[in-house]
Amino acid sequence: MFKKIMKGGHKKPSKSEASDPLPAPYVAANRNSPAAPSANVMVNHASRGVGGGAPPSSGTAMPLVPTPGSMEPVPPFRDAPVSERQNLFLRKLHMCCYVLDFSDTMKNVREKEIKRQALMDLVEFIQSGSSKMSEHCQEEMIRMISVNIFRCLPPASHENTGQEPTDPEEEEPSLDPTWPHLQLVYELLLRYVVSAETDTKIAKRYIDHSFVLKLLDLFDSEDPREREYLKTILHRIYGKFMVHRPFIRKAINNIFYRFIYETERHSGIGELLEILGSIINGFALPMKEEHKLFLVRALLPLHKPKSVSMYHQQLSYCITQFVEKDFKLADTVIRGLLKYWPLTNCQKEVLFLGELEEVLEATQAAEFQKCMVPLFRQISRCLNSSHFQVAERTLFLWNNEHVVSLIAQNRTVILPIIFDAFEKNISSHWNQAVHGLTVNVRKMFMEMDTELFEECERQHAENESKAKDVAELRELNWKRLADAAAQNGVEDMVTT
Repeated sequence: MFKKIMKGGHKKPSKSEASDPLPAPYVAANRNSPAAPSANVMVNHASRGVGGGAPPSSGTAMPLVPTPGSMEPVPPFRDAPVSERQNLFLRKLHMCCYVLDFSDTMKNVREKEIKRQALMDLVEFIQSGSSKMSEHCQEEMIRMISVNIFRCLPPASHENTGQEPTDPEEEEPSLDPTWPHLQLVYELLLRYVVSAETDTKIAKRYIDHSFVLKLLDLFDSEDPREREYLKTILHRIYGKFMVHRPFIRKAINNIFYRFIYETERHSGIGELLEILGSIINGFALPMKEEHKLFLVRALLPLHKPKSVSMYHQQLSYCITQFVEKDFKLADTVIRGLLKYWPLTNCQKEVLFLGELEEVLEATQAAEFQKCMVPLFRQISRCLNSSHFQVAERTLFLWNNEHVVSLIAQNRTVILPIIFDAFEKNISSHWNQAVHGLTVNVRKMFMEMDTELFEECERQHAENESKAKDVAELRELNWKRLADAAAQNGVEDMVTT
C-alpha cells in the first residue's frame, strides 16, 4: 500500500500541465534582452481575444537564447556533411527563437540579417526533402514557430486612438513591421505541413488542438499578408490532419458567434469563409445534421453585421454551396435571407439581391413554392425602392432564365403580389432606367398569360377606385370636422 501511495506521489504531469510554463528561450528573450518584444503588452480590447498571446504549448524547454552580441552566422546546409545536418538544423532553430525588435529599423540590423538568412536556409532545407527530420527536430521546429508567430496582436486603429469606430471598408490595412521574418516562419510551417515527408502521426503531437486554436486567433491580424498565409496553412492542416477536422469547424463556429453577437469586428471572417467554402464542397451526402445547424446558426446570421460587405462574396459562395449540395435547404436559406433583409442600407440590399439570384438558380420548383409568397412580397417592396440601384437590381432577376421559369410556373400566385408595384413604378418612379425595365417585365407577364394579366389589371383598377373612394371619404370627414370647429369655436373644441 505504501509503495502505491509513493508511486501516486510522482504522477507524470498531463500535457496541459506541461504546456503551462513559458518555454525557456521565450522567457530568456523577455528577461535578458532589450530587443525582445517588450512592446508585446497584453491589450484587452473588444475585437481580439487574449488567446493569441498565449505561450507555445507542449514539449521540453529549449536551450537559452543567446544575447544579441553573441548571435553569429551558422554555416549553410550545403557546407555541412549529411551526418551533421540535423545538429545544424537544431542550431539554426535555436537562433531563430530570438524575437527581434522591428520598431526601430536601425536596431539589431546585423542580428536581423543573420536570423533572416537562417530562416531562409530552414525553408530551403524542408522544401528540398533531402533528409528526413527526427521527431526531436520536428518538436523544436514547432516550438520555434510558436515563439515567433504566437504573439499579442496590436489594438485596432480605432481602439488605439480612442476615436469612434469607422467603416471597416474605409480603414487602411495595418502592416506588421516584423513581416520580413514572419513571412519566412509562415513559409517554413507551410512547407512542413504540405511535405510528403511529414508523418501526421508524429506531427499531430505538436500541431495539436492548442496550436490550431492559437493559429485561429491570429486570423484577427490586420495585416492581409499574414491572413493569406494563415488561410493556406489552416486549409492544409484541415486536409492533412483528419483528427482535427471537427475541432477546427467548431472553433471557427465560435469565432463567428463572437463576431455576430458580441464584437461585430474581426479582420479574418472573409478568409475563414474561404476555407469553409472548400470544406462545404467536400461534405458527403446525405448531409449531417451538424452541418445543417452550422448553416442556420452561424452562416445565415453572418448577414446581420453592418460590415457584411467585407466578406459577402465568400459568404454567398458558402450559402450557395449548401443549396447545390442539398436542394431541400433552399427554403431554409431564402427564409433566412428574408429574416436578415436590410431595411435602410441600400448597398447591403443590392448584395442580398445578388445572393438571392444565385440561390434561386440552384432552387427547384417544390422548394420555391414553399417560400414564394413572402419572397415576392419582399421583391415587391424592392421594386418600389426609391434607390434606383435596388429597383434596377430587382428587375434584373427577370434576365435569369431559371428564375423566369420558376416565376412562369407559379405566375397565378406571383403576379397578383407584384402587379401593383409594376403599376406604381410606371406611373411615378423618378428613374428612367427603372421605368423602362418595369415596362419590359410587365410586357413579359402580359405575353406569358394575357387572361391572368387582364384579371390583375381589373383588380388593380378596382383597388385604385376603392382607395380613391376611401381618400375622398376621409377628406369629407375632415371637412365636416373643420366646419364643426368653425361653428362651435376652436376654444370650445379644445376644452371639450
